[in-house]
Order: sequence, then C-alpha cells, then structure tokens
Amino acid sequence: MAITRFRPEVWSARLLVGTRTRLVYGQPGVVNRDYEGEIAESGDIVRITSISDPTIGTYTANSTVITPEELTDAQRTLQVDQSKYFAFKVDDVDKRQAKGSVMPEAMSRAAYQLAKVADSYVANLYTQAATANQLGTVAVTTADLAYAQIRAMKLRMDEADIPEEGRYLVGPHWFFSLLLDSSKYLDASASGSNEPLRNGFVGRTLGFNLAQSNQAPNPTGDDFVVQAGVPQAISFAEQINKTEAYRPENSFSDAIKGLHLYGAKVIRPDHIVTLVASKT
Repeated sequence: MAITRFRPEVWSARLLVGTRTRLVYGQPGVVNRDYEGEIAESGDIVRITSISDPTIGTYTANSTVITPEELTDAQRTLQVDQSKYFAFKVDDVDKRQAKGSVMPEAMSRAAYQLAKVADSYVANLYTQAATANQLGTVAVTTADLAYAQIRAMKLRMDEADIPEEGRYLVGPHWFFSLLLDSSKYLDASASGSNEPLRNGFVGRTLGFNLAQSNQAPNPTGDDFVVQAGVPQAISFAEQINKTEAYRPENSFSDAIKGLHLYGAKVIRPDHIVTLVASKT
C-alpha cells in the first residue's frame, strides 16, 4: 500500500520549509525568531525578559562617588496561541489518472495557504505600533507622493532613535508600482546591495529593504497599511506540530492532515512606524 511509504517527518519538514519560503511579514529580516525554540503544543508560552537601561552619569576625578544602581527587569510573554489545520484526500483513481503523485503539489498548496493566513496574522499587528509612530492616512497617487511618504517614515524612525541596521518597509504592490516612475527609487543592484533576495523583495531606498505583499492590511476601502521597522520589534515563532497520513474508512484514497502552530509578539512597539496610504 502507498501509505506504508509515507514518512511523517519528511512531509512535516517539507511543509514547514514551504511555508517559510512564502512568508513576507513573518520572514527573517522583518521579524525575529530569537525565541522560537521547541514548540510542542498550542498554548506554549515563550517568556521574554528585558533589562532597563543603565543611567549615564558625569564623572569628576577625585570627587565623584560611584554608587552602582540596581537594574530592573520586565517580562513579556509570547504565546503560541494560533492553531491552523489542513486536511485533504486524493482518490486512488484520480491519483492513477494523473499519471504521477499529486501529493507533493497538494502539500505545496497547503503550505502556501498556511503562509497566507500566518502572514496576515503578523501583518495585522501593525495596530500595536507606538502612537507617536502612527503617521495617519495620506493620499498616495503618484511616485513623488510615495517617495515622500517613505522619506517621512525614515525621518520618524531617525527621530525615534530606531537602529539603522536592518530597516525594512512592507506595503501593497500598488504602492511600490508607483515608485517605478520615480528616478529616486533604487533597485537592489543600483544600491550596491549584495544581500540575498527576500520574499517579496523589490528593492532598496533610503536605507530600507522594500518588500511587497498581498497581505498588506486593508483597514477600509482604498486604504492600505505601509509598515516600517526593524526585526527586533516583532518576535515570531512557528512549528508544523503534527502531520499525519491515513486511509479514510469511507473511500479508496490517501489523506493527509496537518497542524500549524504559531504566535507573534510586538516586543518593541516604539520600533515600528506605520502609514495608511490611500489610493484615492
């Protein structure tokens, strides 16, 4: 029987890789996976501890008495509270008529759909950006207006003392399509970047790695969210927890079901800047 040749660990690994290669908001470079660890069951909690900044004082020789301060710590929790599943079957007759195994294609499609759901979940964390970093709604109908808003987001990040290393900007396809009419826009080769291309990567300008996604939040009508930040701001953890193959009792077919567990946490809301760009 075909089912005897099924290897759960192989299918599980293939599906997880397939999911990760399609993530935009959930990929390294936009989020971090520092606390991913080993996820066993839905509801697992990753505890994240942060330390307060030391106070900087002025030292005067032969005068200053140095008294070390006691740093404080704070703890946040990243809960793996998202559980999504898929389940499908392929009839023996259909599989034979297809003159080949359709399981790899079906698994690829399952990975793609899981990625869309997970990416949308991470994308919608934009609402947790610090209030001062939410730049409001702006009409963006030309290349110059698109570029001007990227520049405004850069300025806000600079003023908020957000690290320059690893800055990204993600938004809808139409926003970056406008930029193609701007001579100020630099693609990856023109910017001299030798970084590997990321999912959705469309270029680099003003210190941002630019990526486009169909999962860009659409709060209302023609308004879409453009998000900028650094990977330290959001932590994401995922795991394909279970993948099982079986023969349904009521049909002659092979079936597979899988469970995708994940969670995300905004660790530094002050390291995210958002803009709602309106097409009209």
